[in-house]
Amino acid sequence: MAVEELQSIIKRCQILEEQDFKEEDFGLFQLAGQRCLDEGHIDQLFEIIQNEKNKLCNPKELLLGLLELIEEPSGKQISPVILLLLRPLQTVIQKLRHNRAYSVGLALSTLWSQLSVLPVPYTQGQMQADEYGLCQCCEALVEFTKPFVEEVTGDKENSVENEKLKDELLKFCFKSLKCPLLTAQFLEPPEQADTDPLRRFAAEIIGFLSAIGYPFPKVIFNHGRKKKTWDYLEFEEEEDKQLSDSMASLAYLVFVQGISIDQLPMVLSPSYLLQFNMGHIEVLLQRTEESVLSKGLDLLENSLLRTEDSSLLHQCLEIKSFLTVPQGLVKVMTLCPIETLRKKSLALLQLYINKLDSQGKYTLFRCLLNTSNHSGVEAFIIQNIKNQIDMSLKGTPNKWFTGPQLVSLLHLVLFLPEGAETDLLQNSDRIMASLNLLRYLVIKDNENDNQTGLWTELEKIENNFLKPLHTGLNMSKAHYEAEIKNSQEVQKSKDLCSVTVGGEEIPNMPPEMQLKVLHSALFTFDLIESVLARVEELIEIKTKSTSDENMR
Repeated sequence: MAVEELQSIIKRCQILEEQDFKEEDFGLFQLAGQRCLDEGHIDQLFEIIQNEKNKLCNPKELLLGLLELIEEPSGKQISPVILLLLRPLQTVIQKLRHNRAYSVGLALSTLWSQLSVLPVPYTQGQMQADEYGLCQCCEALVEFTKPFVEEVTGDKENSVENEKLKDELLKFCFKSLKCPLLTAQFLEPPEQADTDPLRRFAAEIIGFLSAIGYPFPKVIFNHGRKKKTWDYLEFEEEEDKQLSDSMASLAYLVFVQGISIDQLPMVLSPSYLLQFNMGHIEVLLQRTEESVLSKGLDLLENSLLRTEDSSLLHQCLEIKSFLTVPQGLVKVMTLCPIETLRKKSLALLQLYINKLDSQGKYTLFRCLLNTSNHSGVEAFIIQNIKNQIDMSLKGTPNKWFTGPQLVSLLHLVLFLPEGAETDLLQNSDRIMASLNLLRYLVIKDNENDNQTGLWTELEKIENNFLKPLHTGLNMSKAHYEAEIKNSQEVQKSKDLCSVTVGGEEIPNMPPEMQLKVLHSALFTFDLIESVLARVEELIEIKTKSTSDENMR
């Protein structure tokens, strides 16, 4: 019915002269066209629009009508409509004599708004199925845009209208870098790159940027600078999240995917490229989507692997992103539900530490000990501190991991945050790492040498760490032993009850499970206690030995 109605309207319009064609006539055509879309008669509508006999009304009215048709559908109907109307839309805009740039911008903005709500395919299977048609639309959108890019590049006079058109194309490229390209997952391995429609779309967008006078080095190296060398005023004024996301996406596409990387000057040092990319990595790690987090980690890995160990100067840490990125890695390590990303973040944090010079390592350790609020992360940092001390004692002494500087760091490590009241179970990883570090120092550093400064600080360490730890262990063991006794009595009555573990109540746990949890906690305390006893034994042996030597 809808198709017949549309054909009837078109037959009536075909006999009208262009000057007699009124807005109401086009309104009827538009309404009938929408009914065809609603009833699923897309192929028939496409044939009618493509028929040369049916060139209707003036281009401006048709442009607005087509854009309204594009805006109407939702869900799986978006892509068929866009694919149907892109060619007529392109033809209409090319026939416009005035305000071409505005019309291109309006069309691209409308198209992008519709495409931005479509789900981005994540796996190779989803890309091949292309259920919502996003990949097809991206390829069609490239063909739609090409004539307007060629128009800009072909205008040697750089007219005002041409500059406006260039700005609209630039805006579209930045929007595309954010959506769909920021969340797009590209196919692996690299040899499959040519079959990846979204990667091809990315390459075309970067190519458009270069063609209209904004090759990626010019765009990307000027982002974030106070004084810019590019002249797009609208983006100068809106240095906002959208532009940051687009730039981070562009950095990933160039440095990790290698798109147009041959445009990059070869003279740039690895440390400069790392410094340049850290701001983009920071943006990517602030997101929560798996694909975007993964891109942030990949970009960081790519940048770090170019850099030699211990070559990154400590002054870099004065740049905000050089501290926020490792803090971002800690968040991924401790909060991300995806195990592969957690493990990769841990490996990259270690790689990042390796690239810093000694003072940089020292500064980062202090920062993460103060900000991580996670026992496992703190244990990881303490192990790194031990490794640096070991290298310093075995090789050339390093002032950051011996003497007064190290003493300051040790006071951050060898203490209990809340004294004897500290939750020992929750902080067990940190406490065990601290005790192992202290045991290492007692064994490796003689009291007469005192390279680490340990022996002059021993009394403070005993008061701030060892004695409160003894008290805390006694309190914790007494609490858990009482809980075990209570649980055993409940087990006899076969009731459910609650248990307090790590300061939190776990309700309605079966008695046998309660006992397992409680005994596990007691085992942890016994382990801590045994290492503590060994440390105190070693201290006593060392101090007695030194005293005997001094008396001879």
